[in-house]
Amino acid sequence: MKTETIILALAILFTGLMAGIFFTWSNAVKPGIGKLSDLEYLRAFQSMNRVILNNTFKIIFSGAIITTGLLPIFYFNLYPNNFFWVFISAFIIYWVGAFGVTIFGNIPLNELLDKTSLGSISLEELKKLRTIIEVKWNNFNLIRSISSAVSFTLLIVSILLINK
Repeated sequence: MKTETIILALAILFTGLMAGIFFTWSNAVKPGIGKLSDLEYLRAFQSMNRVILNNTFKIIFSGAIITTGLLPIFYFNLYPNNFFWVFISAFIIYWVGAFGVTIFGNIPLNELLDKTSLGSISLEELKKLRTIIEVKWNNFNLIRSISSAVSFTLLIVSILLINK
């Protein structure tokens, strides 16, 4: 099997898994914990943010970043064919909408929460912290969900273009 085919298969796998992870957070996790009190919500969210940073997640997250970045390089011989532009589009959408939003949107909010000793702040401070984090984080995650799903879909479409 050719290297570029393996990279394409991995890009599809990793972007699909990331789309599923982001979607699950938007569709089930955040609405579920959203029903909790401020302290319960922040503790649950803090715990989940710490647990998700495991090796499996890091491999999938990094894998999507690397493979979507490699596709335009390995398929550059197809330039200016539409097929090449599908890879460029998937790459840009994923890198900006999933990776960029994670780095510049979600992670700073996660770090703010992680640095907070929840047991030592007042109920008013808990409410303020939740207000700062919750809506912004959910909106950023929605962007990541849509971006990774669009990238995944574009990569699936690329297979159809290859076989034409």
